[in-house]
Amino acid sequence: MSLAPPRSSTKTSVTGSTTEGAGSVTRRLSSELMQLMMSSSPGISAFPKSDANLFEWVGTIEGAPGTIYAGLTYKIFITFPPNYPYVAPNIKFESPCYHPNVDLTSGAICLDILQDKWSAVYSVQTILLSLQSLLGEPNNASPLNTEAAGLWDSPSEYKVQLMRAYRPISDGPSA
Repeated sequence: MSLAPPRSSTKTSVTGSTTEGAGSVTRRLSSELMQLMMSSSPGISAFPKSDANLFEWVGTIEGAPGTIYAGLTYKIFITFPPNYPYVAPNIKFESPCYHPNVDLTSGAICLDILQDKWSAVYSVQTILLSLQSLLGEPNNASPLNTEAAGLWDSPSEYKVQLMRAYRPISDGPSA
């Protein structure tokens, strides 16, 4: 019979719960990736940047047909927090995106479901579809790019500025 000191149950449970939490987030992200891959939603895609890290994804969003963004494709980065889905992921445009609700310099996005209207029921697919919809239907009441918001009602002027900022996605590795 061994007389080894008992293990600290507090340390074990704290470590165990952290591991279990990371495992549940990993399972959720794996499930969402599979859902996205199996979906038939046109114009959106996202996947992990590497097999080693399920918490950083890269994606693309195409402008919806019939909108001023039709035919344009944007690259985005998605970073998932360790307590996802209870906290929204951080999403930024990597491609310059001239839009009332996108900061042209930082790529930051003003979208209610990524801030105060976030819910754990949202998925990557939901977010990407919302971003695609936002391209054609901005919220000019809450602009990050006031110039774009001011031009929105002048489609020809807006398109000139949009195309001035637009950079097609290259197939090569990103910098």
